[in-house]
Amino acid sequence: MTQVGVYGWGVVAPRSPDITAFARNLASAESWLSPFHGFGPDNFLVGKPEFDFEVYRSWIEARFPPNRFRQLTSKMDLTTLYAVGAFIQSLDQNPGIEEVLSALGLEAHVYVGTGLGALPTIHDATLRADRAQRVWNRFWAHPDRNDALQRHLGGLAGSGSTERGGEVDGSSEGIPPHPGTVDDEFEREDAQNRWDAFWVARSSHLPRFLSQLAEIEGASVEGDVEAGKLKAIRERERRKARLLEEWGAPPPPWGEVDTNLIWNIANTPASQISMMGHITGLAFAPVAACSTFGVCLKLGMDAIRRGEAKAVVVGATDPPPHHLTVGAFYGARVLSADGKVSKPLTGLRGTHVAGGSVIWILGDRAFMEEKGFHPLGMEPLEVGVSSDADHIITPSREGPTHAIQQALEGSQVAPGDVASWDLHATATPGDFLEVETLRGILPEDVLVTARKGTFGHGMSAGGGWELTAQYLGVAEGVLFPTPLRRGELNAEISGVHGEFVYDEPSPLASGHPGRPMGKLSMGVGGVNACVVSRPLLSPHRTGSPPGED
Repeated sequence: MTQVGVYGWGVVAPRSPDITAFARNLASAESWLSPFHGFGPDNFLVGKPEFDFEVYRSWIEARFPPNRFRQLTSKMDLTTLYAVGAFIQSLDQNPGIEEVLSALGLEAHVYVGTGLGALPTIHDATLRADRAQRVWNRFWAHPDRNDALQRHLGGLAGSGSTERGGEVDGSSEGIPPHPGTVDDEFEREDAQNRWDAFWVARSSHLPRFLSQLAEIEGASVEGDVEAGKLKAIRERERRKARLLEEWGAPPPPWGEVDTNLIWNIANTPASQISMMGHITGLAFAPVAACSTFGVCLKLGMDAIRRGEAKAVVVGATDPPPHHLTVGAFYGARVLSADGKVSKPLTGLRGTHVAGGSVIWILGDRAFMEEKGFHPLGMEPLEVGVSSDADHIITPSREGPTHAIQQALEGSQVAPGDVASWDLHATATPGDFLEVETLRGILPEDVLVTARKGTFGHGMSAGGGWELTAQYLGVAEGVLFPTPLRRGELNAEISGVHGEFVYDEPSPLASGHPGRPMGKLSMGVGGVNACVVSRPLLSPHRTGSPPGED
């Protein structure tokens, strides 16, 4: 079987603007979480990415026209910019790999997913569109532009009542309450919006405006297509501006929706990486919630082993913590909300939302090393994937078990050979079942790590951060410390397993440094991805037993 190696990596994470800072911070047992305050003062801790895209300006301007950097910063959500930054970092470990990725043509791919997508852009665009719709409705629902409303209000005045009025199209049925009849000031605003939305459809002036607008929008492109297209656009915009001025009308709400909503769909991070790297092979976005990085890794390894690609850029990226995300996770009862770090395997009070990105460059080891490139960290052997097919958020025992067994069998690694294992462990009650599931497969001496108390829970990038931490540690001969202190371990969990990495590094030399390691991720929706890796061997030795160097 074709061996696959990692030849570049980049990270954007809490306290870690790049892979160098990430590696340096891992040596400390401190948590990287910080106060959120996205609701004003609140009790949430989150993993805020440390990031400045300006750092990458010179790299981009050396390769693209002067306006490209401005285009990226004006059109791309941070979700995409994190991924672009991490990709640029990933080119640093092996100089010359950028040129190879481009030269490979269709044999270089990009698989980069996202858990939540461009949530800040969606949120901001929604608020802007909603406001534009309310302003529009209020304008055309005004009695000066609405004969039906004039008749209705006249009927109200004639009856001397604020609650019963004249007819609309023969009936008053369905007319919402007049905002003036609503006492509560907050409900009154909603009542005003419902009132305006009802009457805008009955405006006597709006059909005439729309008819004039349709005539303007219907202008065709004439003559040379490119020149004619630009001329038609400019003429339409000029005439529309004049029409709005004549009517004194606000802009139509459909013209106020932020176009960045289109430029930041799920495949945008992968597509932008393909553009930044001039990578012309397949680029798309696998989405598997918290298992996204593991799934991308599997797809990349499979493409290389099938001979479809010599190199694949894989990764995951998440927006910064947002009040919608924090609120939704809190509503799902899986988020810690007491202002303190919630460590996995302890009080099981809940997890912490985090954002950022992680990008790896995978390659066919024989191909890449013939070109002089050096692999990093460890060698990924196999990724097992499965679905719980049970509950949207509560993990099962069977689903993760199948993924672990598939990864072990595919990598030809016996359970007793595994030296260390990194848990998904979200500091929720699911931690107990995960440890129980693990011990149903692996022996009592396996050394276990859990790192979401360090940098929080990136919806798609978290598993990639954890796997990168594992690989970086092996390169230095240690398992980096976690925030977990001895004596904090949940009593029920300690009754199942006792070997964990605490707040001090664990040297690999005391065990067998050549033994394989595993990493499990479990995603919302019941998607599981298990990665089994081993310390680096020479290429072309796929038949070597695990641990042989």
